[in-house]
Amino acid sequence: MKAIQVKQPGGPEVLELVDLPVPEPKADEAVVKIAAAGVNFIDIYYREGRYKAPLPLIAGQEAAGLVAAVGSDVESVKPGDRVAYTGILGSYAEYASVPAARLVAVPSGVNDQEAAAALLQGMTAHYLVHDTFRLQKGHTALVHAAAGGVGLLLVQMARRIGARVIATVSTEEKARLAREAGADEVILYTRTDFQDETRRLTGGTGVDVVYDSVGKETFEKGLSSLTVRGMMVLFGGSSGAVPPSDPILLTQKGSLYLTRPSLAHYTVTPEELTSRAEAVFTMLGAGELKLRIAHTYKLADARQAHRDLEGRKTTGKLLLLP
Repeated sequence: MKAIQVKQPGGPEVLELVDLPVPEPKADEAVVKIAAAGVNFIDIYYREGRYKAPLPLIAGQEAAGLVAAVGSDVESVKPGDRVAYTGILGSYAEYASVPAARLVAVPSGVNDQEAAAALLQGMTAHYLVHDTFRLQKGHTALVHAAAGGVGLLLVQMARRIGARVIATVSTEEKARLAREAGADEVILYTRTDFQDETRRLTGGTGVDVVYDSVGKETFEKGLSSLTVRGMMVLFGGSSGAVPPSDPILLTQKGSLYLTRPSLAHYTVTPEELTSRAEAVFTMLGAGELKLRIAHTYKLADARQAHRDLEGRKTTGKLLLLP
């Protein structure tokens, strides 16, 4: 089978197209014939070595496809089932062996590309608004990178709840997409200081929560955009890691809360994983959640997909099609 392998940490050039044997499932695993694989910032973190994993590794950790074979102990899925998964390395390939307990069923109203595009980012948006900070009607949220894959879904879910959404983006085109997703206010941070504008839009009080996937460039001003006892939800770092800081800063800015969550800790059990995936797929199937698949690439073009994502010029979701 064809796969994209990383033999040493580095830039997009370390993504190498190789030929490997089709994996055999262990007793508790299923082999998935991959129809579409999601491209996410976490893939870049593993490629760079920011997140550690034994090398060589097959990149990617989100996909949808058909079950091709199952291990001797597997009863939850069977060959021919349509499934999706995330959080397991090895999805930039034609086949992957995945623990059966981490597979979720894909309903008939959702196609393979939609399933691969929605699972990681959709479940991320879901836990951020329903669990990390339980967003409610009347709350105001500041969403950075609002035209990105997670950002567009976050805006839609927040508006579905009834919260007010202030979005930050870098271009007029991204502003249009954020507004179409339901953002109440959109700030072009390339033209306007988002901290000052957020304070103005909230009458000086600040927002209840900041959802920040950008990190280094936005973190400190994001803290200053929060209301008293507001929460900073730092769930990514597309601009780089946030520098260390003294927690007394949280006191000085209003007894703030700070969390750095991970999807893995919000899908700990098979039941929680299934419930969260079903919630996302249900919204998608009902038309309550609209996906933007920005671009699809051949497996051999994984390097270009990473360059496009790192350049922060994309909107919506990127997919590899083996």
